[in-house]
Order: sequence, then C-alpha cells, then structure tokens
Amino acid sequence: MIDRRTFIRSGVMLAASGAVLPFSSNSALAETVTLPFGNGERPLVRYPQKRLMIGLTSRPPQLETPFSVFNEDVLTPNDAFFVRYHLADIPLEIDPDTFSVEIKGKVAKPLKLSLAEIKKMPAIDLVAVNQCSGNSRGFSDPRVAGGQLANGAMGNARWRGVPLKAVLDKAGVQQGAKQVTFGGLDGPVSDRTPDYVKALDIDHARDGEVMLAYAMNGTDLPLLNGFPLRLVVPGYFGTYWVKHLNEITVLDSVFDGFWMKGAYRIPDNSCACVDPGAAPKSTVPINRLNVRSFITNLTNGAKVKAGGPTIVKGIAFDGGTGIKDVSLSPDGGKTWQAAKLGKDLGKYSFREWQLSVGLPPGAHDLKVRATNQAGQTQPETATWNPSGYMRNVIETTSVTAA
Repeated sequence: MIDRRTFIRSGVMLAASGAVLPFSSNSALAETVTLPFGNGERPLVRYPQKRLMIGLTSRPPQLETPFSVFNEDVLTPNDAFFVRYHLADIPLEIDPDTFSVEIKGKVAKPLKLSLAEIKKMPAIDLVAVNQCSGNSRGFSDPRVAGGQLANGAMGNARWRGVPLKAVLDKAGVQQGAKQVTFGGLDGPVSDRTPDYVKALDIDHARDGEVMLAYAMNGTDLPLLNGFPLRLVVPGYFGTYWVKHLNEITVLDSVFDGFWMKGAYRIPDNSCACVDPGAAPKSTVPINRLNVRSFITNLTNGAKVKAGGPTIVKGIAFDGGTGIKDVSLSPDGGKTWQAAKLGKDLGKYSFREWQLSVGLPPGAHDLKVRATNQAGQTQPETATWNPSGYMRNVIETTSVTAA
C-alpha cells in the first residue's frame, strides 16, 4: 500500500499553498539550478522514491531529470526519471491488492482485470525512451507558453508488462472498432477541466508492442511514474503513456476529447514546424519521436586537455527505426567524424556513442548529429512551432582546450 502518509513522510509535504516543504532539515531543497535560458532558475526538490530533481511545479509535481544523469547509464535510474502530470488531483493512496483496470466499450466481453491477474499473463520486456512532448521547450526562440523545460524531460527504461493486444483479445474487440482510449486515476480539481484521456488507432493499439507495464528497470513502477500500471507506447511521445491506468475503452469512432482534438497537436507537415510567430494552417495529433542526439559527459564551459585525447560520449535515439550512425564535429560543423556506437538495446532505446578527439588550444564548439535507419537526421537550425514541441536541432557543447 502506498498512501498519503508514506508519501509525505518520504521527503516532501504538499502544502495548501502548493509549496514544496522539506520533511528533514538536512534536505537540500534550498538549492537551485539555473537552466541555460532566460528565467531559468529552478529549485532542486526531493520527492518520494526520487533523488534531487529539478522542480518545475509542485501541484501537480513536475520534475525534470538533471542532465548529468544521462551520463550515468544508458538506462535512466527510476529515482531520477522525469515526472509529468497534467491534472492536480493525483492518486496518493493506491492499494495494488484492490487495484483493477476496466476494459469496456466495443468488446464482446467487458471485464475488469486485477493487477494480480495481469501479472499472471505472459509478459514482455522492452527498452524504450519516454520523452515529454515539450522537452527542451525553454530553448524555443521566440519563447512559447508551457513548461519551460531544458533537455531533461526524457528517460530510457526497461519496461515489463503485458501487451495491450493480449488484454484486448481477452475482451474480444468487435467488428468496426476504430480507436482505443485510455484513462488513469489522476483527475481534475475543477469539473470544468477535461479529464485526461488519450487515444490510439485500433491497429496501433493491437501491434503487440504497446504495453500495460507494471515494472520499470526490474522493480515496481515508482508512484510518480504511474504505479501500479501505466501505458507504454514505444516510439511515441510521453503524452500517450497514461499513468495509473485503470480504464481502457474501445470505440467505433474517432475520439474527439480535448487532449486529442484540442491539445498536443503539431503542424501537419514533415518538420512539424512553421515560421516563428505564425499559426499552422492545419494540425495533427503529435505522434512519433524524431531523431535526437546529445553529448552527455561534457558540459558547456568545460575545460579539457589540449592535444587530447578527449573522450566525448553521449546518447542518440529516435521513434523506432533505430540509430544508423552518429557523427561528431570538433570544429563547429566544418568537419565530421564517425563515432563508435554502443550496445544496441533495441530500436526504441537510447543508443550510446563515443569518440576520442584531439583538440588544439582554444575554444571549440562540439556538435553531434545522429542519423536513423530511415535516413532522417537533425536540422542545423532549430525549427519552431507554437507549442514548443519536438525540438531536435543539432546540439552544441562549447569547451576550452588548454
């Protein structure tokens, strides 16, 4: 049983004002970090089952992963995995022994499955990146509304659970089904706020990879990452990864709820972009991750030894075609060198890369560029859309060799 008292005792108290208060005087909650854009100062906060994280909001908790975490391991530790909620009434009292998920709608046999019953079904394991649609939004120029995130609203984990297809087959999807919707235990505080419900096309929902996950990196899901059950949609942005999943509905129509029809939409073109300040002519729901890559072991302003060798390491990922190659430019994009790729954990996972370079004395702009198996790569100049979604520009890390 995870209850409200345990949540509060574990390290923070959610005060009526919405402030995050330390339980212990030894907590480092007074510390701050300044993200590399305007108004970038953020508190470092500690929540149950989490290490110090970058706090964006407290009601509901929204926590960004400190970027140094991505240099620790290709799998993001559970206690450092980012947290994103849309609605403030989050569940703090969940009993896994009584928890169930309901499958209803256009099915032959509506049913409720307990967590124990789900865990008895044949399980699958899959390594996949979960990335917030607005990851890196704080770098948008011109700035846009929404959570001003740096690059830490993402994470890579080994998920274990049951294919959604198996659950739908158990209920018996009826002829004419078009979409499946998903709801969780978190809810709105006001009855004027639409409940958080997402939808997938029926064929996608039944592809065998979309998963009802109950474990993350070998242990139960952390409370703030969806305990005891969440939807995992490999290759898709985190908006579809519904937490505390307790309701699955099969529809014979296209779902037109707010979080599909009104929110999380991108310009309907190949770059999901428009000219800065312009409004898109038409939009579609955000969907698959685009290709990205980062340097993880060096930060802006780092000093390295002139002449080297300097080891440069990082990660790359995309929406499921897999990473074909990663190149590093030690001279601001004039020349490029192929990096060595690390172990392949699957087409939805972070792919580690590494390269040794020799840098002469002076300042250097290191750039990293990934290409996926479909031949897609990152743009040299950041694209723009009104919601600050899907940023994937070639990243630059400036260092000094001496």
